[in-house]
Amino acid sequence: MSISVFSVLRRFLEEYSSGTPSKIKVIDAYLLYMVLTGAFAFLYCLLVGTFPFNSFLSGFISCVASFTLAVCLRIQVNPRNKYHFVTVSPERAFADFLFAHTILHLVVVNYIG
Repeated sequence: MSISVFSVLRRFLEEYSSGTPSKIKVIDAYLLYMVLTGAFAFLYCLLVGTFPFNSFLSGFISCVASFTLAVCLRIQVNPRNKYHFVTVSPERAFADFLFAHTILHLVVVNYIG
């Protein structure tokens, strides 16, 4: 009854590709991009140093906050969660996401100095 990791991954990818709407896939791609960007910034900080510490900190916090905002958008847009967000349409959720991103990037730019 041993199930290999590759068969589990293959089944996950098959179900993900067939059962996930394209809007959610785009958000998931953005989430992966944010994780990779944050990991690269952290790795760069470990290897090179933190001379402009405000720049590293604002960039890393921007990645974490952008990831968090995108997860909130994914939860609100997901059709399976429709009964939890009756009053929030997908367009409204995306508008809230854009507004929060605008405020976030204004704060990040001001923090860099």
